[in-house]
Amino acid sequence: MIDESGARVGDAPRVSEAQIDAVIPSDSVQYHRFPGTTVTVCCITLINGYAVLGESACVSPENFDEELGRRIAYNAARDKIWPLEGYRLRVELSEREGNAPER
Repeated sequence: MIDESGARVGDAPRVSEAQIDAVIPSDSVQYHRFPGTTVTVCCITLINGYAVLGESACVSPENFDEELGRRIAYNAARDKIWPLEGYRLRVELSEREGNAPER
């Protein structure tokens, strides 16, 4: 099997790019740039209401590019969704296998 990037992968369950995109509603992304700084923060509120944050900063204000800062902050926040979805998938698989922990 070949994944979205063209890499060869097995058939075992996995989190996909499409699954990550599916938990990000289109109207759930907010940005904030702290006045007088090059710090940009991105908050993505997932479909279940949980929020993940990403940030970016530029060393030199002369090099600051707001669009680039937003893109880096967004990607940093989006990257934090992978372990959350991985955990969710592992719980789901454990429950299917009858190995779910007592709560």
